Amino acid sequence: MQSAKPKAVHLKDYTPVTYLIDAVSLEFRLDPETARVSSRLSFRSNPERLARNEPLVLDGEKLTLVSIALDGRPLGPQDYRVDAGSLTVHQVPQAPFTLDVVTECNPRANTELTGLYVSNGVYCTQCEAQGFRRITYFHDRPDVMARFTVRIEATRQQCPVLLSNGNPGETGEAGHGRHFAQWNDPFPKPAYLFALVAGDLASVHDTFKTMSGRDVALGIYVETGKEDRCQWAMESLKASMLWDERAYGREYDLDCFNIVAVSDFNMGAMENKGLNIFNDKYILALPETANDADYVNIEAIIAHEYFHNWTGNRITCRDWFQLCLKEGLTVFRDQEFTSDMRSRPVKRIADVKTLRARQFPEDGGPLAHPVRPTSYIEINNFYTPTVYEKGAELCRMMQTLIGPAAFRKAMDLYFNRHDGEAATIEDFVTCMADASGRDMSSFFRWYEQAGTPQVIAEGRYDARRKTFDLTLEQRTLPTPGQSEKLPLPIPQALGLVGPDGEDMPLDLEGVGLLNAPLIELTEQKQTFRFRNVVARPVLSLNRGFSAPIHLIVNASPEDQIFLMRHDRDSFNRWEAGQTRGRELILAEVRGTSQSSTIAAYAQALASILADPSLDDAFKALMLGLPQEAEIAAAIGGNVDTDVVRSARDRVRAELGLALAGPLDRIWHATVEPGPYRPDPPSTARRELRYAALQLLLLGNPAKGVGAALEELSHPQSMTAEIGALGALVQTEAPERETALETFYQRHGGDHLLVDKWFGLHARAAGSGAAARVEKLMSHPAFNLATPNRVYALVGGLTSGNPAGFNAADGEGYRLVADTIIRLDATNPQVAARLATGFRSWRMFDAVRRQAAELHLRRILALSNPSPDVFEIVSRIVQS
Repeated sequence: MQSAKPKAVHLKDYTPVTYLIDAVSLEFRLDPETARVSSRLSFRSNPERLARNEPLVLDGEKLTLVSIALDGRPLGPQDYRVDAGSLTVHQVPQAPFTLDVVTECNPRANTELTGLYVSNGVYCTQCEAQGFRRITYFHDRPDVMARFTVRIEATRQQCPVLLSNGNPGETGEAGHGRHFAQWNDPFPKPAYLFALVAGDLASVHDTFKTMSGRDVALGIYVETGKEDRCQWAMESLKASMLWDERAYGREYDLDCFNIVAVSDFNMGAMENKGLNIFNDKYILALPETANDADYVNIEAIIAHEYFHNWTGNRITCRDWFQLCLKEGLTVFRDQEFTSDMRSRPVKRIADVKTLRARQFPEDGGPLAHPVRPTSYIEINNFYTPTVYEKGAELCRMMQTLIGPAAFRKAMDLYFNRHDGEAATIEDFVTCMADASGRDMSSFFRWYEQAGTPQVIAEGRYDARRKTFDLTLEQRTLPTPGQSEKLPLPIPQALGLVGPDGEDMPLDLEGVGLLNAPLIELTEQKQTFRFRNVVARPVLSLNRGFSAPIHLIVNASPEDQIFLMRHDRDSFNRWEAGQTRGRELILAEVRGTSQSSTIAAYAQALASILADPSLDDAFKALMLGLPQEAEIAAAIGGNVDTDVVRSARDRVRAELGLALAGPLDRIWHATVEPGPYRPDPPSTARRELRYAALQLLLLGNPAKGVGAALEELSHPQSMTAEIGALGALVQTEAPERETALETFYQRHGGDHLLVDKWFGLHARAAGSGAAARVEKLMSHPAFNLATPNRVYALVGGLTSGNPAGFNAADGEGYRLVADTIIRLDATNPQVAARLATGFRSWRMFDAVRRQAAELHLRRILALSNPSPDVFEIVSRIVQS
């Protein structure tokens, strides 16, 4: 068992550093097995904390100290102390002083992929959140911002490309086949935004003219031979730069902007100032190698990292508890970008689907935490859907409450007031209050309280008085460490839909006609009376998902179908379909299903499919039923995941049979008309095509399998291959194994496509999922040291195959626990992310709970688990 529990860090204990760093000069000498880093740090006392002969304590891990000097004077062993996590200089001057430190590290031995490491022969860095301490001794915290000057030296043959943050400086020869490059960043930044890349890379280049007329040099660096896959990424970067100027008035501030794509990366991408480092799956794209989802993700993630230049870099976080200040806000900004570039209603639905699939389960389980946490053991564990996706929803709610114009004014105020600072959530919300004149004190509870609020709505129509009373009641269930919850301000966009399908005027008692169809629930329970309602309305509430809540409305099946057909709000039209679909599946689980109810649902879907005014992507979304995890959550306890999967598949099969005619017409009408194009209309057409194929295959397996195989025999793009294979793997048709093997034979030389192949296997329907995954872990192409491969195969089982992972024999739990134990010694971040797959174990039946607990405790029994894994697993077990 672990001998000492890792120590937690608490928000309440925050104190500024005693000594600030104004300037950093770094020299890197890169050699095959050793990187020598020489740093000169310029210190001064922090006026917020008067130094009283306090020692200087710097963070540092897994470093070899070569030398140290204070104001040019070498220090002896009696002058300092080095331990596993820090360097302490016992006495330093009270006046400004410099510290020169020379350290060495071994990037090739760095399997955790934090700090300085090597990926396919390329030196690269990942310093967020606390990786810089593995490069040199420093105040490795976001509130210490300094100007960096960097000199990189390496052999020209091994590393012809030498990149860092900021603007390029002097370059030249260093003798003995070596060369150097200098980089100067004029903007103060925290250490987590430092970046270095050195290696043999190819590149593509372009320019962007800013709104003030400056030319910015753009570069994307990739492995040699992959230059032709960078065009979409470059177009996405330029679109992001233009959008941020138009939407927020934010102009890029350096002379160049570079992106480097690497294949070994724990995260998706990193926003290092002027030098973004990306997981190459979010850069490389050709129609033959990337599907529509890849193109959309590349566009969105490039935008996200670029937008960080202002929301994260120019204004950063005071401490890691404020992480949502940069991540939640920047997710909101990238969502708005994609909404403007593509379909706003479709994007909103997609974002809510992601929130419900990833964040709602977190909010309702043992890993629940506020958007601004109050403590952590390992900060890497708090790069969570709550911080990112729920954090974005809070920004959206503030925009909803104060209005778009006031929100833009608040953002301008935020940029002007805090540029160059390490800010807090309070700073951000204060800007919203100051710009709008609205008291935001109660809104701050959204940042402090964990859990997803439930809002129970009850409508009552009085035909004689022509009034409609809407009673809303909110409650948030207890979460770990928070048993008591205060009422939240919950904006509710709404409509009262009349018998003709049109919205009625909203005449709110005490207010009059509403210019904006919005009310706000601020107490635990409130009633809103609408006057002059001439006929019984159908309530359409939480339009556009105006608040991240569980909405409980006792709508009849007839009202749900009515809203599916008529609601003018696209989100609520989809939501009505999801609610009706969920109820159909739950009835199938309980054995109370009726064919007439499924027929009515199918008829409503048929009318939507036949409507030429609707976006194809919206139609595709309407065809998708709630996922298995959502059905399990609705059941609430003693869930048998096999029953859930079977019930969902039976409903989908019945719909496929009932919609055979429309689905067949879609299949023939959506044939690719020409060369692949990633534009929104073409993407939407293909989304509808493969959504139709999935239902077609379940409703008529012989015909659907034939259609899928025909598509695979001459695929016109990777989207076609993945679309057809994705439909095949949801069945146990024998043809799927041949199709999967053909895919590998065709694309086995491309690591990104091999990841897709592993992911398809992991999600394949049928018994023995864990055995399939375990066998593939012995495949020559599988590498436990490559995060993308682990996420595709083992992560594909935990997140994409609930019935397989939660199989009653416990084999899914055993396999994933084995993998976590193996990974914890080499890459704790990846191991901890896999461990979150166990978060819902208590909702399952007794057999599954017993098996899950057995393997969770086996992980905790490790002699020395990493803080990353210990924190996640112990919270899950203790729930």
